[in-house]
Amino acid sequence: MGTKILIAEDDADIRDLLRLYLESEGFEVVEARDGAEALEKASACAPALAILDVMMPRMDGFELTKALRRSSEIPILILSAKSRDVDKILGLNLGADDYIAKPFNPMEVVARVKAQLRRSERGAGNQLTVGELTLDTARCELRKNGALIPLTPMEYKILALLMRSPGRIFTKVQIYEGIAGEYFESSDVTMMVHISKLREKLEEDPRNPRHILTIRGLGYKIEA
Repeated sequence: MGTKILIAEDDADIRDLLRLYLESEGFEVVEARDGAEALEKASACAPALAILDVMMPRMDGFELTKALRRSSEIPILILSAKSRDVDKILGLNLGADDYIAKPFNPMEVVARVKAQLRRSERGAGNQLTVGELTLDTARCELRKNGALIPLTPMEYKILALLMRSPGRIFTKVQIYEGIAGEYFESSDVTMMVHISKLREKLEEDPRNPRHILTIRGLGYKIEA
């Protein structure tokens, strides 16, 4: 059996299209016609990744993202006809890892799915320490001065990349390629949202960060 991918989408044609492309790559697809059914199936089958539409009956994709995040850290990819930046930001803030606007190229969706799964890091007990921050790469846990700070999968990947090379400046493209495998158009918004959410969790004053610094015109770095 292949890696399970949950698709929550009320349009049967889109489900069929995604299933065709994903199964051709060896994935096992679990389908749901609405958010409530998707939540039930996520609990029953423990998928490795979820692809969620936004506009669905009974429970929309944003509410489903929130519900999944209460008990799971699997990568979540949102598909939506809502292409405005505000909708992307809302989805990412709720815990989604990536966002693709409709109409989409199914090959791009497959590429993003594979990249998210490929970049799900599993450490071997190593700890990364930068100042008051300690990242346990075996447990995927972050502590600040001993206090546990919950991270989404994408936040963890960004922080792990930065903490492995403190003081090094990473461009947005380098960070995105390092955590997701490939850089796509509109990825800048995704990156900025994840950095902003990280700062809210790490910084005493997110508007004046001491840990993750913006290097104007270049990118980001974490201070040693």
